[in-house]
Amino acid sequence: MTKTMTQLDVLEAQSVYILREAYRSFKQLVMLWSIGKDSTVLLWLARKAFFGHVPVPLMHIDTGFKIPEMIQYRDTFALKWKLNLIVGQDVEALEHKHTFPDGNLSRLVCCKRLKSETLKHTLSGEWPRWALNHKTGAYERQDGGEPFTGVIVGARADEEGSRSKERYFSPRDTHSEWDIAEQPPELWNQFNTDFAPGTHVRIHPLLDWTELNIWEYIERENIPIIDLYFDKGDGKRYRSLGCAPCTGPVDSTAQNVREVIEELRSGKFSNIAERSGRQQDAEDGGGLETLRREGYM
Repeated sequence: MTKTMTQLDVLEAQSVYILREAYRSFKQLVMLWSIGKDSTVLLWLARKAFFGHVPVPLMHIDTGFKIPEMIQYRDTFALKWKLNLIVGQDVEALEHKHTFPDGNLSRLVCCKRLKSETLKHTLSGEWPRWALNHKTGAYERQDGGEPFTGVIVGARADEEGSRSKERYFSPRDTHSEWDIAEQPPELWNQFNTDFAPGTHVRIHPLLDWTELNIWEYIERENIPIIDLYFDKGDGKRYRSLGCAPCTGPVDSTAQNVREVIEELRSGKFSNIAERSGRQQDAEDGGGLETLRREGYM
């Protein structure tokens, strides 16, 4: 008897196909891991696509202000799943307190410096990278390195407005800047993976997934997700994760994956943006387009 594919089966198959196409097409490939639910689902899909092994490095941009549980989760699963993990950070900005939490920059400028600029310089190899040593559990500094020109990202079109303008294979210029008008069409699963030398390409295997799809897949696959997404008894939980000073929880009593799914299906958040707790979005006019045009994740 032929098995009928569910919506999750179709989404999974599409994402696995795009991951394999990216691996086939780009030599200098890296996957961003923000520690959030979407990029962790993306990591899980990569492990499925390559039979339990992730053949490309993962990169986390650590602003120095992440919620502590996020860093603990990152290190635990990087070691458990034997991930080739690279961390990028603007050490100079943190040392000189050129940040929003220190009162010296606006949220948007801080995001641009600690996230967008750090990502660009870490991808290019201009800035040091810190690589996880699986024997010691410590991070070791690496100066220089080959640039990454293909970057796999866990962005979803429904998450916020600027992401809906992306393609599965979305070109940037040599400075990682995004010209929305200069993107190739993608019709009938015909993806363009042939770009001019020097083109930086973002790859989005989760583009057609919704927030509900992500949580249904987490439940189906029993993916170990960070518990910041669940209420611990105070009627609050995070719906989107970022830096501690700029990310707030939402009112919710969902204490596990099943309850999050039921909450989403009920329509409780139908008129509330998923990233409503991310204050940099509000400062950017309610979205991320300014930051994303300049290289934001």
